[in-house]
Amino acid sequence: MSRILIEASILSADFARLGEQAREAEAAGVDALQIDVMDGRFVPNITFGPGVVRALRPLVALPLDVHLMIVEPERYLAEFAAAGADRLIVHQEACVHLHRTLQSIRELGVQAGVTLNPSTPLVVLEDVLDLVDVVQVMTVNPGFGGQAFLHSQLDKIRRLRALLDGRGLAIPIAVDGGIAVETASLAVQAGATVLVAGSSIYNERASVAENVAALRAVV
Repeated sequence: MSRILIEASILSADFARLGEQAREAEAAGVDALQIDVMDGRFVPNITFGPGVVRALRPLVALPLDVHLMIVEPERYLAEFAAAGADRLIVHQEACVHLHRTLQSIRELGVQAGVTLNPSTPLVVLEDVLDLVDVVQVMTVNPGFGGQAFLHSQLDKIRRLRALLDGRGLAIPIAVDGGIAVETASLAVQAGATVLVAGSSIYNERASVAENVAALRAVV
């Protein structure tokens, strides 16, 4: 099995110490940072904009995955790419023209990802897989950190793994939502290769380094 990647979601970080918390995650050995962009329309929360990406970019050498939980993401792709995003992940549900949006991301010279809400079937991805660098499965309903893992999504991860393997595609499967010591191995067993973790990395129970090490230990 290839190495399982761990991404730290800064949605759960201390916003007053965002740069410091990003560096703590890098020092702890995470493979990337995920920046959850929310607009209060596609999801019921408002978080970061391109300025946060721009501020974090010089502070860490890690890839910055920008997860766009916003309506009309195509309007902001160039701005986030210019701010320093290494990958732009869009929601299938927010893209009227998903194929065109993914093409636009690639034309900006960054990686393209697509993510699905828990209620969205895999069939919507079948005609765009040649354009994506990662498929992300939401294992919570997007909008807030710290939610409980939806075990119903494990079957979707297994079916996605079978779909990609059947086509001979080595596309990573990321899982986002409720990833913790108790659920990480379940996601990996189902076929996930990237784990996005927020509140299990950034919390008051232990240090970032200890929490990352605990996740590594179970995968």
